[in-house]
Amino acid sequence: MAVNDPVGDMLTRIRNAQMRRKSSVMTPGSKLRANVLDVLQSEGYIRGYSTTEYGNGRTEFSIELKYFDGEPVIRKIERVSKPGRRVYSSVSAMPRVSNGLGVTILSTPQGVMADHEAREKNVGGEVLCMVF
Repeated sequence: MAVNDPVGDMLTRIRNAQMRRKSSVMTPGSKLRANVLDVLQSEGYIRGYSTTEYGNGRTEFSIELKYFDGEPVIRKIERVSKPGRRVYSSVSAMPRVSNGLGVTILSTPQGVMADHEAREKNVGGEVLCMVF
């Protein structure tokens, strides 16, 4: 089955797996998903992820979820820019999640990065998702 929103699908899989207290979750692989997972890992929201190659360019990621005192580290994860409604933001209008405690993940001309890194580099872009 074709997925219209691959990043939204991955975020939903993470959200559902954490509600069921799973230790890991599988998702199809892509470069954009890998970049989003790199940001989530560098910000400390997931333990890590591994890639499995199946041939013909088909890959799959196994995402290791992170818990603290039995509770998921990710309290809220939601897609902002969707295929039907893209959301772009300049540096000055970039949203802050929970007064700076959360992270906004952006797709910029310089790559996928967290909001604080985009502010340092003075670059805006498409707001992919918000994590808290």
